[in-house]
Amino acid sequence: MPTHVLAEDHGDEAGALLAFLEAQRGGLRRAVLGLTDAQAALRPTASELSLAGLVKHVAETEQTWLETAQERPHSIERNAENWHLSFQLADGGRVADVLEFWDGVARRTEEFIRSVSLNDTFPLPAAPWFPPEARQSMRWLVLHLIEETARHAGHADILRESLDGKTAFALVDEESRVLQG
Repeated sequence: MPTHVLAEDHGDEAGALLAFLEAQRGGLRRAVLGLTDAQAALRPTASELSLAGLVKHVAETEQTWLETAQERPHSIERNAENWHLSFQLADGGRVADVLEFWDGVARRTEEFIRSVSLNDTFPLPAAPWFPPEARQSMRWLVLHLIEETARHAGHADILRESLDGKTAFALVDEESRVLQG
């Protein structure tokens, strides 16, 4: 349940970066704490975003970036026609299942990052916003995942507060009580 990361407590640069990523993941996980699947699927603002959709999107995005860095085919294909599906649970989809999937992705991300040098590089996907044949480091990958996750954790804070008034700090307190049993 880290919310304040002390980089020196994680041994090395990779450990510190992974701890910051986990702290941001925690913000999104806490945003769905205590909600039913129906509540997590609500869209309480003018946006089309829901908490369930944000969690699914971030989990799928991390999976896709991990596969990109490993130079493996993507297990989830998104394009201009189906990109919106990354923000929606399938009919009958459960937040618990998405969180379980994400836990697996997070484990694989950590194992991979700890198995390579942060200076190792991988080719970026072909996209109009990346230079042709561009490569980035594993350090960039983890920083990008932190950026992506933090951006959506902020969205999740607003959505959760719009649903029931609970703020991020109240959810940290609630999570702490749950973990203490």
